[in-house]
Amino acid sequence: MPVVNRIAEFAPDMAAWRQHLHTIPELALDLPETAAFVAERLREIGVDELHEGIATSGMVAIINGSGTGPTIGLRADMDALPITEETGLDYASTNEGRMHACGHDGHTAMLLGAARYLAETRNFAGRVALIFQPAEEAIGGGRIMVEEGMMERFDIAQVFAIHNGPGLEFGTFHTGPGPVMAAADTMHIRIQGQGGHGARPSECVDPVVAACGIVQAIQTITSRNHDPAERLVISVTQIHTGSVDNVVPDTAYINGTVRTFNKDVQAMVVKRLGEIVQGQAASYGVSAELDYEYGYPPLVNDANRAEFAAQVAREVVGDAQVSDDTAPRMGAEDFSYLLESRPGAYLFLGQGDSAGLHHPKYNFNDDIAPVGASFFVRLVERAQPLNPPKLGTAEFV
Repeated sequence: MPVVNRIAEFAPDMAAWRQHLHTIPELALDLPETAAFVAERLREIGVDELHEGIATSGMVAIINGSGTGPTIGLRADMDALPITEETGLDYASTNEGRMHACGHDGHTAMLLGAARYLAETRNFAGRVALIFQPAEEAIGGGRIMVEEGMMERFDIAQVFAIHNGPGLEFGTFHTGPGPVMAAADTMHIRIQGQGGHGARPSECVDPVVAACGIVQAIQTITSRNHDPAERLVISVTQIHTGSVDNVVPDTAYINGTVRTFNKDVQAMVVKRLGEIVQGQAASYGVSAELDYEYGYPPLVNDANRAEFAAQVAREVVGDAQVSDDTAPRMGAEDFSYLLESRPGAYLFLGQGDSAGLHHPKYNFNDDIAPVGASFFVRLVERAQPLNPPKLGTAEFV
């Protein structure tokens, strides 16, 4: 596999960085140890600028190339998950109930590896903005960084990111034009009835029966109101009500997730949920309230950037190891906010067989870090070459 030789030389350093980060997982925006470690490595690497405290613990490092040109953004997420680790690794989490179960420690190590090479060689025009982002798993650190003006402040013209892919063949890249990951919204339904003795339900207004009716009716949105050619998932994931076997409770609560790619489909779901909740509530004699929480928007690759990224990936791993027509996934990612702000592309990098993402036995495969770092540096060198052909290197340059 044609990994950049110099990057292969410091692959052990990337593994050591990653494994240290794995021991100190932190959540959401509050990443003091993680951010301090990353900042220390960036200063050692010799970046030209380091801007800290963006979205609380995020940062942007700038590396200047050897000629004038635009700024390309490369992003890695840094936060962990509230999961108790079960790997038994020598470098397992030392923070109880927290774990790098999605590989963000590996993403950070890959971007640090790319930074080291780019700072040494500077074989590109313009600038690279290395984006180290908090809170991908929680409240949308990408959104906050964009809202704080990161794209304008650093004049970022386009932006790219990689996510590891458990179960995908080792060293393979997967991407595609258009929608790659779904919008992720949350529904909260609160039902108010009138409780009483379970032996005298006729004296009650039962929210449990109403909750069952609402959940059943929600299933008809996908099966009866939705064009099956469009992707849609609605999953009821929680029903909470009652605490005693002989008491009809006063209230019930329903929760779930809605995954869409199309704004018209999303609007239809919101409308039908409201109608179902109110209609079912009336039929059971309870009152009910829907709180629809809009989450991450769909992640949509720019077609030209996705094609270009796939071309670069082929240079690194070969034609047979790259899929440029990957089917959209129903998971969600807050890199979507960066892609709403600037054109770019998101790719998956296969790490072979392992436990799945968000699993307590998951572990990032350090052997793919040189592959990801090599992709990042070749992407920069191809997108912003020092001596471009007269007609440009790609349609979007």
